[in-house]
Amino acid sequence: MDEREQAILEAWHANAAPWTRAVREQAIASRRLATDRAILDAVLAHRPRRVIDLGCGEGWLVRGLAEQGVDVLGIDAVPALVEAARAAGGGRFLEMDYADVANGALRERADVVACNFSLFGGESVDALLRTVPSLLTPGGVLVVQTLHPFVACGDDAYADGWRAGSWVGCGEGFGQAAPWYFRTLAGWLDALTQAGLQLRRMVEPLHPPTGKPASVILMAEARR
Repeated sequence: MDEREQAILEAWHANAAPWTRAVREQAIASRRLATDRAILDAVLAHRPRRVIDLGCGEGWLVRGLAEQGVDVLGIDAVPALVEAARAAGGGRFLEMDYADVANGALRERADVVACNFSLFGGESVDALLRTVPSLLTPGGVLVVQTLHPFVACGDDAYADGWRAGSWVGCGEGFGQAAPWYFRTLAGWLDALTQAGLQLRRMVEPLHPPTGKPASVILMAEARR
């Protein structure tokens, strides 16, 4: 595994407790004001009976969807996050990393596969996306919410590539941040295309006080 991909996993293992606290105390303003509601609405708009949440973290999205009567399976590679999710309930949870999913270990299918701010790697994400069509029921949809490239780019060049991570805005108690692979909008579309997926719709949730994009949501289906 690429050392940067490994560093992502190590950072999440080390910061599982402060992340769980930040999410459950709604410490992250953009999530509280815009993006949590946006991903719930985007998934529910497809009226799914079953959802797979890849990179479910401490399980908030699983719980939110379960409250609407959806059968949800949450997948995460970090044991402490899976334990926190199971303790809170609301759905089924499996400890599994993206490499295992990409290698076919997940024997499940769903109407929606959701990835909510959980696709930070390079090659690992490309491999995971290639597996998504096999996880979808006929007519199923992949729903990805991620950092908006125009905003997340900052002063750096607008080009795909690895960037240093940060926990700024997430609250206290965090240690070393994970690196992440920045993708332009074209980079995301290329990744979807290479995975056998076709963009159906794109949504740009706005941050209320600034009016700038808080994220981007990509909805794609398997190419027929």
